Amino acid sequence: MAIMPGTHKLGPGNAALKIKTERRGAAAMAGHDLVIEVASWEATLQVGEDPGQISLLLTADPGSLQVIEGTGGVQALGEDDKVEIKQTIEDEVLGTQPIDFRSTAVEASDDGRLRVSGELTMNANTHPLDFVLEVGPEGQVSGRATVTQSEWGIKPYSGLFGTLKVRDEVEVVAEGSLPQ
Repeated sequence: MAIMPGTHKLGPGNAALKIKTERRGAAAMAGHDLVIEVASWEATLQVGEDPGQISLLLTADPGSLQVIEGTGGVQALGEDDKVEIKQTIEDEVLGTQPIDFRSTAVEASDDGRLRVSGELTMNANTHPLDFVLEVGPEGQVSGRATVTQSEWGIKPYSGLFGTLKVRDEVEVVAEGSLPQ
């Protein structure tokens, strides 16, 4: 699908932005693989008349991350656990500075894909990030990017004396619909 020229806004009202983590280590069975939703974020997809005039900006509030699912583990993930994980993310992982992505190049293809290259700023570090956004015939949008935490100066969470760890690579998933 060709995206109509104009400014297209995405956020919690018409899309979801989630982070998926996995566990590793000798005590991995004790931990949980998490799905964390970003509750406060906004993306702007600017599409010009010329197919080469496309840009994407995204800003997310790291304080809005909410654990919505935890799978695996010896015990089910409770509400107190979710609150504790949120606090750990704020205090020890991401801090309070906004997370920003700014495209440097976006290439549209005839099959509804946008190949996006840009810079992600997180934890006071900026590094390149590339991913593909797929746009469906009804304006559905989906994309996935793998972020290696240590590249942004983030030490992946570790517990139980280092025997339970979050994998360095986390998956960021966006799914939604472009406003019609």
